[in-house]
Amino acid sequence: MKLLQTFCLVFFCALGLQAQDIHFSQFYMSPLNLNPAMTGVMNCNSRIAVNYRSQWASILGSSAFQTYSVSYDQRVSVGRNDFFGIGGTFWGDKAGQADFATTTGKISLSYSKKMGGSRKYGNYLVAGAEGGAAQRSLNFLALRWGTQHDGDGGFDINAVSGENGFDRDQFLFADLAAGLLWFMVFDEHNSLYVGGAFHHLNRADQSFDSSADELLYSRYTMHGGGEFMLGSRFGLVPGVIVMTQGPSFQVNAGTNVKFLLDGGRNRSTQSFQLGLWTRVSNRYDSSVLTDALILSSRFDYENFALGFSYDINTSSLNTATDGNGGFELSLQYKICGGQRRGVYCPQF
Repeated sequence: MKLLQTFCLVFFCALGLQAQDIHFSQFYMSPLNLNPAMTGVMNCNSRIAVNYRSQWASILGSSAFQTYSVSYDQRVSVGRNDFFGIGGTFWGDKAGQADFATTTGKISLSYSKKMGGSRKYGNYLVAGAEGGAAQRSLNFLALRWGTQHDGDGGFDINAVSGENGFDRDQFLFADLAAGLLWFMVFDEHNSLYVGGAFHHLNRADQSFDSSADELLYSRYTMHGGGEFMLGSRFGLVPGVIVMTQGPSFQVNAGTNVKFLLDGGRNRSTQSFQLGLWTRVSNRYDSSVLTDALILSSRFDYENFALGFSYDINTSSLNTATDGNGGFELSLQYKICGGQRRGVYCPQF
């Protein structure tokens, strides 16, 4: 019974609370999903990012929440110091036994304007926007209703339920977002950035009942972080993200400790990171809880970056999960080409 109650809680949170967008614990490894203003903000010419997350497998087994994202972006020089960014993102999310799924494709644009500094240091202001289309779907045949129980512990999947008011199992909608980013680079290993984004500007209808009008909540995101070397071989890479959407909010904060592995002339091309983060959110009754502790790691080798994180569930749901939350894998590959115009942005 506890397992059934937990499943119902997780499923209806995914289906009924429209305030829940996808999220990654390694938000810094998925820049285009974080803020469209981060499009093209990199030290190379182009970037490919791949992210995968699995959550609640200890409860739902093969029906665990699964999220994946693939993005590509590049920068184009404008004049002497400014840059134009263009990118595309495709992500999908599937939750629960009824296969509640969202699939999204977006195009993003940005413009980076240098506000001061020189070739190796300075600060920039970046404006970005994105637009695209998304599809949501649901397998009605996999839904189970109270009226289908026979009262003797049995379950008749063929019984007709009057609780299903849905008349469409999938729909398409447009989605728009905009964002700003400011960053300052002090040298090759020290930087600071802050940004904000406004997602779901158009608030599309999300109801599976065509006669209803349930608008998607807009999501507001504030984020910041940086990289600060404390010695010749190690430093801190802190970060924070605050998201609010309708009645829900979430805060991720923490830091990685970065260790440089190559002390020679190419010492910036090899590094290893270990970190501890926390996620704070609210229940639907508005009470606040520490949802998870996040253990993270990252390895950088030349133009490759590989990240892994694991969430340790610390909320009251840990009775059912045994503390298990979700794991993530992240991969980035940057293509620098023949020209690299110095260090002009933080390392994401």
